[in-house]
Amino acid sequence: MTSKRKYVTIGLTLLTLILFIFTMFPFFIVVINSAKSSFEIITDPISFPERWGQILDNMSEIWNSESVRYSSSVVSSVVITTLSLATISIFSAMAAWVLVRTKSKLSTFIFLFFLSGLIIPFQVVMFPLVSLFRNINEIFDIKMLRTYHGMILAYIGFGAPLAVFMFHGFIKSIPKELEEAATIDGCSKPQIFFLIIMPILKPIFVTIIILNAIWIWNDFLLPQLILGVGNDIQTIPLAIANFAGSFVKKWDLIMTAVLMAAIPIIIGFLLLQKHIIKGMVAGSIK
Repeated sequence: MTSKRKYVTIGLTLLTLILFIFTMFPFFIVVINSAKSSFEIITDPISFPERWGQILDNMSEIWNSESVRYSSSVVSSVVITTLSLATISIFSAMAAWVLVRTKSKLSTFIFLFFLSGLIIPFQVVMFPLVSLFRNINEIFDIKMLRTYHGMILAYIGFGAPLAVFMFHGFIKSIPKELEEAATIDGCSKPQIFFLIIMPILKPIFVTIIILNAIWIWNDFLLPQLILGVGNDIQTIPLAIANFAGSFVKKWDLIMTAVLMAAIPIIIGFLLLQKHIIKGMVAGSIK
């Protein structure tokens, strides 16, 4: 039995190693090609670069490029990502708390309505979404396309279903007696939520923030639909796409820009990965 378990362990270790290599190979290609010229990438894409200092030259060219405006796209991505994460996490937690503590058919219907957002594919609603935003501009004179608030509102709509689902499952495990005791002590509903419930939801908050940050920061399709091409507001993926022209593709700058965009997310994920795992299983464990 011990020998059999040993062989199983070795097999699983080898399988994990193979999966790790397959997973990390695209990132390896990005890193080594970030320190090459376009000619070197085309002629030999899998060899190590002759001069690693080339990556600093590529970064400087990207950051100072007036046609691509990478520096301004970083600011736009930070603004959109930060505000979207704040609104998704806080409003979803508030909605989930109310739905859990309100026992009625209406609350159940609303919760199921949120869950329906996890089932409907984005490709089904992307063009109706653009049409809806255009109609809002024509009817109410509120510009939704090519604006920050249009992007943030779209991300709230697509990010809230999963967030509400995760918060809902966790809040059900919180004893209602805590809130009843706070009510007896004179706390209002907002005080109960922000002073008692929110600190308990910290693992779920971290999980929701990281998962949505990876999605929003790297998203290309939704910003392309809402912000369009040639807009003053553009995210990092849209800026990277500008390096790929109709006839010439600057592969050295594309690879370096992809690496520059990935570094903040990788660092954040590595620092908070234990909180992510804790948040994913916290509701089931409790």
